[in-house]
Amino acid sequence: MPDDSAAAALTGSTRAPTVRAKHAASLIVLKMEAGEPHMLMGMRGAKHRFMPNRLVFPGGRVDKGDLRPHFASPLSPHTERHLRKRANHQLAVALAQAAARELHEETGLSLGHPPHLHVLHYLARAVTPPGLPIRFNARFLVVQADHVSGTLGGDGELEELRFYGMTEALALDLALPTRRVLERLKLWLALSEPERSALEETPVLLRDRGWLME
Repeated sequence: MPDDSAAAALTGSTRAPTVRAKHAASLIVLKMEAGEPHMLMGMRGAKHRFMPNRLVFPGGRVDKGDLRPHFASPLSPHTERHLRKRANHQLAVALAQAAARELHEETGLSLGHPPHLHVLHYLARAVTPPGLPIRFNARFLVVQADHVSGTLGGDGELEELRFYGMTEALALDLALPTRRVLERLKLWLALSEPERSALEETPVLLRDRGWLME
């Protein structure tokens, strides 16, 4: 029996290689105004290869520097336990540090230098579907705005950077993962602190299968 490449040559068909999803983290900076949650978001420019002209949360891929621990306070046991559903301890910390780094780079706001990680909460994970040229295995973390400091600005990667109300954001033309994460955030916010602390399963978004629990 010919191998896959030989079979493809015989049939004239080609199959794009599967791109491995890179580990990434996004941070939802949250504050309440007039009883409504507001999230810090910005528009990715038209020249970006991934999600151009889309409203997103600050975030990005884990880089090598994030793999070296450099925090002022560690992750809470609850947040680390959820991050480690699909990661070891080093990667769990790296994801949190990447979220803090990207927040500072893209918005000018900071969790401290080095960052305080104990204020982070885990919300969900989303994986870019196979078949796309750029894929991410992204974790979404939440922090209350009173735990960040600095002047809003950043490196210019995100345009129209500001706090968007939940109603306003959901009325916009959002990418499907962003919309689903905001909907998940609404559910999370409806829980009491004890109910959040009691959560054992964590949601993961696979586009062809919707939300699953892991």
